[in-house]
Amino acid sequence: MTGTLTRKGAATRQRIVEGAAAVIQQRGVLATTLDDVREHTGTSKSQLFHYFPDGKEQLLLAVARFEAERVITAQQPQLGRLHTWADWQAWRDTVLRHYTERGQHCPLNVVMSQIGRNTPGAQAVVTQLMDRWQAELTAGIRHLQSAGEIPSSKDPSRAATALLAGLQGGVLMLLSTGDPGYLEAALDVGIENLRG
Repeated sequence: MTGTLTRKGAATRQRIVEGAAAVIQQRGVLATTLDDVREHTGTSKSQLFHYFPDGKEQLLLAVARFEAERVITAQQPQLGRLHTWADWQAWRDTVLRHYTERGQHCPLNVVMSQIGRNTPGAQAVVTQLMDRWQAELTAGIRHLQSAGEIPSSKDPSRAATALLAGLQGGVLMLLSTGDPGYLEAALDVGIENLRG
C-alpha cells in the first residue's frame, strides 16, 4: 500500500507507525490497543483501518519494520564507512553504547515476540534487517582487504556473517541478563578475528 500513497498519506501512515511504536514502548505490546494508538496519534478509526486494513497485526509488522530501520540508523554513519580499523572501533563503540543504553529493553524484540518470529511477515522483517547489516559489514571487510589489512583469502561475506551472528548472540545475552559484557566480548573477538 505504501507505494500508492500520496505524500500526505505516506506521512500520515508514518505518523501512525511512529505513534504506535511510542505507545508500545510505554505500555508494552499486549497492553496497547488500537484505540490507544488512535488516541496517541489523533487518528480516526476509519483512517487507522484505511492504512492498516488488517488491523493490529498489520500495524505491528509496520512497527517492526520501523524498529528494524532504527537499528541500522542508530549505527550510522559508522556502519556505512568501515574503511579503517579506527572506523571499526568507532562502529563497535556505537553498537555497544546503543544496546547498553537500552539495557534489557529492545523495541524490535518486544514487537517481534508478539507477532511471532515464525510468521512469514516477521521472518521477512528480520531477514531484510540482517541482510542489510551483513552487506554493510561485508563492504567494510572488503575495504580492509583492498587496503591490505585483511588477507585476500578471507571470505568477506562469511566473516561478516560470523561477526553479525556473534553480535546477535551478545545482544540476546544482554537482553537475558542485563550484562553488556557478552556483547562487548562478541564485538571485540569478532573484530580481532578479522585482524587475524
